[in-house]
Amino acid sequence: MGFLDALLGRSKPVKPDLDQLFGIPSAALTLEAAAGFTPTGLGSVCFAAVEGGAFHEVEAQVRALLDADTPNGGVPVEASRDEYGYSWLLARHLPEELPELVNDLHAVNSELEANGFGPQLLCSIVTFRNDEGQSLGLVYLYKRGTFYPFAPMPGGGERRNSPLELQMKGMLANDLRVEQDLSRWFPVWGAPGL
Repeated sequence: MGFLDALLGRSKPVKPDLDQLFGIPSAALTLEAAAGFTPTGLGSVCFAAVEGGAFHEVEAQVRALLDADTPNGGVPVEASRDEYGYSWLLARHLPEELPELVNDLHAVNSELEANGFGPQLLCSIVTFRNDEGQSLGLVYLYKRGTFYPFAPMPGGGERRNSPLELQMKGMLANDLRVEQDLSRWFPVWGAPGL
């Protein structure tokens, strides 16, 4: 970073660190012990779709990689597209298989990144739920290398439980690199698995 950048308040963007995803199982222990949230076994990766044969080939490789881990011909991954045109891959595991789910999400991100599609990666989400039916997503922002909690209100609609999100921010500070800029805590309405 140069003198002019420092003077103007510009900073270098954080290099994505996909290994941050491996902190999720530790954060899950904190969430369960302190707030009663348990993993659902669902996690998703969101990316901006790119047209072209190379991208479709990589997407097929990612799906084949995840499908290979599924015993008995189950459906571990589902592809969808949201109303904004972003693509989602939803991975499914048993709730107690959180480390395996995290490995799958890491593999998807790594495969896309290794094939030059890192700039298209937006976020990854691992979903938790408590006994009252409150969902909580731990959202990993690829371009920031940070996490934030997203808690849509139960019962549908586009309302979020902001007090819960702020409470979770404090709880997770020792387990994950939490995004400090609250303006970057984007709502991910309708995210698969959430």
